[in-house]
Amino acid sequence: MSTTPLAVLDLIPRSSGDSTAAAVANAVDLARQAERFGYLRYWFAEHHLNPGVLGASPALSIALVAGATSSIRLGSAGVQLGHRQPLATVEEFGLLDALYPGRLDLGLGRSIGRPKPAADGPGRPDAAAAASAYTANRGGGAHTEDQRTDNGLLLPKQFDFRRLLSGSAAKLAAQLDLLQQPGAYTPDYDAQIGDILAFLAGTYVSPDGAAVHAYPGEGAAVQVWILGASGGSSATVAGEQGLRFAASYHHSPSTVLDAVDAYRAAFKPSADLDRPYISVSADVVVGETDEQAAELASGYGLWVRSIRRGEGAIAFPTPEEAAEHEWSEDDRDLVRDRTDTQLVGSPGTVADKLEQLRDATGADELAITTITHDHTDRVRSYRLLAEEWARR
Repeated sequence: MSTTPLAVLDLIPRSSGDSTAAAVANAVDLARQAERFGYLRYWFAEHHLNPGVLGASPALSIALVAGATSSIRLGSAGVQLGHRQPLATVEEFGLLDALYPGRLDLGLGRSIGRPKPAADGPGRPDAAAAASAYTANRGGGAHTEDQRTDNGLLLPKQFDFRRLLSGSAAKLAAQLDLLQQPGAYTPDYDAQIGDILAFLAGTYVSPDGAAVHAYPGEGAAVQVWILGASGGSSATVAGEQGLRFAASYHHSPSTVLDAVDAYRAAFKPSADLDRPYISVSADVVVGETDEQAAELASGYGLWVRSIRRGEGAIAFPTPEEAAEHEWSEDDRDLVRDRTDTQLVGSPGTVADKLEQLRDATGADELAITTITHDHTDRVRSYRLLAEEWARR
């Protein structure tokens, strides 16, 4: 049996023709099934203004499934600190921990938010400035051609983030306005992490010297994780604080090694962790055969295209709907890094690819995100993978 645990990353996807209620019910059912299949964790992502991705609040998503499960760890992947306050985040997870002690993972991620304006600068940075500040912290070495690791793992050429901004600047500006209070700005990420750790430990002191205690939250038995897609500040903060780190191969495959290398280089032992500990995510579809899996995954490229065109993730299409799309070469290039690194196939095929990813990154765990149009196919994908992984 493989000693590398598997986890689930759920975006709460909505398929074409389905309602929000159906998508939420599917998340609850999948969490139950994942626990039965032996997955270690069930994590919820946070996204906004996406018709086909409904995980807007990780804490609320956790609450929806916690009562339907009994042992699987539940967590966020992650709370977007670009527009959330450390105190509110700790209080939310403190409430959850009160009812489900010892089962919670507090995963924290950077996201685009408005930086504090310079004293002589404009009072309200626009979306382009916010995106520029976000990308400046990504770090890592960009590469313009596909690369392979020594064991053959594909590291595709790096996606040009400016292409995404060009198609979604207006939507990004609206999101910043809707998620942040007027005049609000996003503090430095490392300061936010420090505040969260202090609230949990009961050691927070305000800039004016007042001791402030988070009730609920203080003393909560949560595992704190940092999420990172590159070798930037997230990886460095995670390492310096001695926290667990989740790196993304599923949405930033070109920079996953930058991320894990930067984390390991910065790591300092903490009271909670004496060595680096890494989870790596992968986008996976498993079928009974390679051919069946390829058909189930056929809507993925069109789904990614909608995100990168600035439309927000569309409701996940059927294979028939995906087949009707006429692809331009520009469209194919827009999504190629994601479609080429989606792990699709029979149980044996996908397990081999996951072992390759694990060995290339040195991952201690693997987080699996799977979307198919039909919920039954999605559940079966997770079941087939768990059964094959247990045989390894």
